[in-house]
Amino acid sequence: MKTILVVDDDAAIREMIRMALESNDYAVLEAGDTIAARRHLDTGEPDIILLDWMLPGQSGYEFTRTLRSKPTSNSTPVIMLTARDTEEEKIAALEAGADDYISKPFS
Repeated sequence: MKTILVVDDDAAIREMIRMALESNDYAVLEAGDTIAARRHLDTGEPDIILLDWMLPGQSGYEFTRTLRSKPTSNSTPVIMLTARDTEEEKIAALEAGADDYISKPFS
């Protein structure tokens, strides 16, 4: 079973994503900020990370840069989930190391 780490400060969004993923046979880990996400990463690497850009404390953008700087997590795919959807912001997310970008709202 593939494991997906969902990092978003909005509990309702995390729940919606978790329900959709679990109904398709994925294991889901949830984190409301990058501190909680790091705790999950300390216990093992997920197969993919769905990461909100705007988080309390450290942004998803900065967290992605941190992930890419570490040998243990630099190859874990990261998909940014965010309401920031200008061309410049998409480019910034990809340059930070995100593998893809999904604009909110989404269904």
